[in-house]
Amino acid sequence: MIHTDYIAHIREADGKIQTVYEHLLAVQEYAEQAGAKIGFRYFAGLAGLLHDLGKNTEAFSTYIQQAVSSTNAANAPRRGSVDHSTAGGRLIHARYHHKGTEHRYTAEWLANCIISHHQGLRDYISPDRTSPYLERVEHRELKQYEDAVEEFFRHVPPEKLDELFAYTIEEFKQYVLHIRQRRLPPIVSTLLLKYLFSCLIDADRTNTRLFEEGKSEVPDASSQIADFAHKHHEFFQSSYDTLISHIHHLNKSPEANKDIQRLRQAMSEQCERAAYRPSGTYTLSIPTGGGKTLASMRYALRHALETGKDRIIYIVPYTTIIEQNAEEIRRILGCGDLILEHHSNVVDDQDDERTAEDDGEVYETRRKRLKLARDHWDSPIIFTTMVQFLNTFFGSGTRNVRRLHRLVNSVLIFDEVQSVPVHCISLFNSALNFLQGIGGSSLVLCTATQPALDYVKNELRLSPNPELIEKLDDVEQSFRRVKMVDLVSDSPSGWGAEKIGDFLQEQMDEVNNALVILNTKRAVRKLYQQLKAADWVRVQEIQIVHLSTNMCGAHRKDVLSGEHGVIRTLGRKRVICISTQLIEAGVNISFECVIRSLAGLDSIAQAAGRCNRHGRDLLRKVYVIRCADEVLTRLPEIRIGGEMTMDVLREFREQPEQLLSAKAMRLYFEKYFAMVKQKMQHPIPELEQNLFDLINANTYYKDSYCKRNKIQTDLKNTTAIATAERYFEAIQSHATPVLVPYGRGAELILDLNGEWAPGSDKLGDLLREAQLYTVNIYKHELDELHKNGDVYPLLHGQAWGLSDSAYSLEYGLTMENEGEWGVLMT
Repeated sequence: MIHTDYIAHIREADGKIQTVYEHLLAVQEYAEQAGAKIGFRYFAGLAGLLHDLGKNTEAFSTYIQQAVSSTNAANAPRRGSVDHSTAGGRLIHARYHHKGTEHRYTAEWLANCIISHHQGLRDYISPDRTSPYLERVEHRELKQYEDAVEEFFRHVPPEKLDELFAYTIEEFKQYVLHIRQRRLPPIVSTLLLKYLFSCLIDADRTNTRLFEEGKSEVPDASSQIADFAHKHHEFFQSSYDTLISHIHHLNKSPEANKDIQRLRQAMSEQCERAAYRPSGTYTLSIPTGGGKTLASMRYALRHALETGKDRIIYIVPYTTIIEQNAEEIRRILGCGDLILEHHSNVVDDQDDERTAEDDGEVYETRRKRLKLARDHWDSPIIFTTMVQFLNTFFGSGTRNVRRLHRLVNSVLIFDEVQSVPVHCISLFNSALNFLQGIGGSSLVLCTATQPALDYVKNELRLSPNPELIEKLDDVEQSFRRVKMVDLVSDSPSGWGAEKIGDFLQEQMDEVNNALVILNTKRAVRKLYQQLKAADWVRVQEIQIVHLSTNMCGAHRKDVLSGEHGVIRTLGRKRVICISTQLIEAGVNISFECVIRSLAGLDSIAQAAGRCNRHGRDLLRKVYVIRCADEVLTRLPEIRIGGEMTMDVLREFREQPEQLLSAKAMRLYFEKYFAMVKQKMQHPIPELEQNLFDLINANTYYKDSYCKRNKIQTDLKNTTAIATAERYFEAIQSHATPVLVPYGRGAELILDLNGEWAPGSDKLGDLLREAQLYTVNIYKHELDELHKNGDVYPLLHGQAWGLSDSAYSLEYGLTMENEGEWGVLMT
């Protein structure tokens, strides 16, 4: 018997039913709006219309009703015991895949999105020489499949489906013309598939959430999009007006006549003029201390208004930069609730829908589940990290990719872009090429040390005349505030903590404050302890400050800019600050003397930006040393960077004033990239392959698949998407965020150790607040903390808290055996 009201969802609160057809239509409409942004309206919509076709069965209706009515988990049906995801993909594959090249490509993309909407996209061809995709759409046994298709066709006649599919073919043809004109590599098609998958995932999850919240009368999706665009345009206009007013105020201040401030004004005005250029990929090479945060925001707001962009997204390497930049922008623009920060998560961010082999939905309504407040990047201004950006494109499951469609038709500012992890460079360049070439976004690489991403094998495609600042050589010369002094060549074996302390004593006879930046936390702590015990430090009443990523964000913020922080202390007290490289980027602080342990020239240039930052003195010195207390065996990129810096130091020995120039930086990166080129495509040692190839063409496994099966595959897509996601790591070291008992963190630990109702708004607020009170801990450190009883579970094991005894106001996280690690990006 044919049902007219097969069930998609049953609302927990009141038992109300959402029918399959109601859900499919709503998801289709929402997905169409997201897909339309890049010319794939019908493609995304058709995926939405078909994704839950498999729920049109007696088996699924029985399953969901039993799941909702069960009083305990023992009586509930097994999660995913009824496969509802495969049917829609099988229908598309069976009906259209045999009809030609364009039909095959389109059918494979659509079917993969549909069958994967609870676990993440499948491999077309896997390293084990099988096709998980074909197994699902051709071979898996599907009970009542014909019944589900018959019910679907009762609402959507076959000829209507054929018409919609024909529209998707036309969209595909237009895409092919576009990529041929731009000569884009195959990986762009994989990223486009992920984009379409993002449209489906967000549409499905959004409609489900609205139904669960009792918002059954969902507004028309197109009217929602139009309202969103209008509100964002109004916000950008008011923010632009506010920013310009703030800049005019700065220009009238007593500092405005100083040379540095005049240069900042000039570059800010150049960014304003550049905002009228077409959408593209540009560089903004403002020297360190040149006011790039405000200048880039001025560009972004003006450009968003001129080109109708949806949002502005800042991508930065470290949470410390987010903390400072977001606070500065909020202070200037106001409207803090419309500026989103999204960085490290307190709670484990694994996608729970990908852990099971099945793809069933979770209907465990009798058991309390933790429903986190996930940020989906729908704010007009977003601050996030490079890790979160890369995870959106290449991370596993459905949670990360859900955000992807928010990135198109946007202005993306990549702050300190030289910090892109080396193993992700090819992937990063491909993502940016996709966002600009297909997504119509405008991208700005914002740094004083441009990393020559257009020089590598899978290059970034910059726009013609990409630099937004005119006469950059003259600007660099005008901004010259420091003199580089090479002390490595004269002491190749390096200085220990005692020798560095002696050198600091000499310098402090001439200056009132100094900054020392070393490459490892262990070396920082050793020098700090050496100075704290030194008689001369005590006699001269010098304050010694310690900074490292063992401190949570709130702790570092207090040390730097709190009531008794370094920034307020400078000028009133004598200070020596000992830090890891976390202080190099995004921290508006200026010292009279800087000592930097040998590292990449880009890091040394960033360190130099903390010296004489505002040009109060004619020139100040930045000393490059080699720290003998650093063990860099686990930090090969820093070690190689140091070696390449030595090459540049030798080549510029006769022109030391040019060491921080764009010419020297270009030379450094060309040398550095030549040394690490084998790492740029995310090698996977276990497979003896690299991740870039898996999602670009997957030629090796495609050929192996054909040889093993003695066939020439008719699959047009052969990429191993799921395998690539499984092996992807933005940071190639496993770390866990742990909530620490610093300040408000102690209260948050207590709050999060209690019981919480599912979906609590307050819980989401607490988790967002807790981001400032976390420290990322490597696995070996976490194991030691477990062994000592210094870490314990929160939220039923979904998060971790640190004991009071393991956190120090002086050092932050205290470990008996600290590792040789630098700074984590989160």
